[in-house]
Amino acid sequence: MEAAARFVQSHKAGRVGWIEYARPPVNAFNWEMLAAVQPALERHLADTEVRAVVFASAVDRFFSVGADVGLLADFDREDAERWIGLCHSLVRAMRAARKPLIAAITGTAVGGGLEITMNCDVRFASRSSRFGQPEIAIGFIPPVGATQNYARLMGRAAALRFLYDGRVLSAEDALRLGIISEVCDDPRATAGEYAMQLAEKPAEALAAIRRCIVEGADLPFEDGLAIEREEALRLVGTADYREGTRAFIEKRPPRFSG
Repeated sequence: MEAAARFVQSHKAGRVGWIEYARPPVNAFNWEMLAAVQPALERHLADTEVRAVVFASAVDRFFSVGADVGLLADFDREDAERWIGLCHSLVRAMRAARKPLIAAITGTAVGGGLEITMNCDVRFASRSSRFGQPEIAIGFIPPVGATQNYARLMGRAAALRFLYDGRVLSAEDALRLGIISEVCDDPRATAGEYAMQLAEKPAEALAAIRRCIVEGADLPFEDGLAIEREEALRLVGTADYREGTRAFIEKRPPRFSG
């Protein structure tokens, strides 16, 4: 097994695809690990049996601490361009995904490890989890889309304060800011169960909702409405739309195929 596959493990459980970070002791990203995430995601997105994807950790007490600072310390501009290019390519792939993306966060999630989850739709976290963007402490900024995601998620003032301070937050504080969606006792089980629930829903409708929200939220209102119109018209022609409406009228559970 190549190193990259050891650092980022992927597998299927029913109709749910899992991507698990596996670089002990703290899941610090090196070149191989970072480069392995997007291909793992793309395999799940291309697999017609997979209906939702969960990001998780195979390492106890750490989701991910982000980039290996020892690696960053030796970067020149060319290294930084390559690193940021990989990060932004992953962000774009996650934003363009037509399947729900879910994060199961256990333990510490800081730096790029946290940033990646900000491109997931729902983020479940343990009560003992900790969250932060400490890049300011090394004279850097979060380069995995965080500056844009946080501004949209929590607003300009709160995003600036969060990144200026660089402090680590409790799960309760992260929940209050919207960094996570839910605090629970077992994020892996909760995320897996939720993903299985989504897998039972009509895939094309889920994809349409995701596109309308992810793309439309960054556009002027009328442009967002145009995406909504396009997706609504497309869904009318699908078998799942016909099945869903018939099942509602006939007062029976729908049997979605797509």
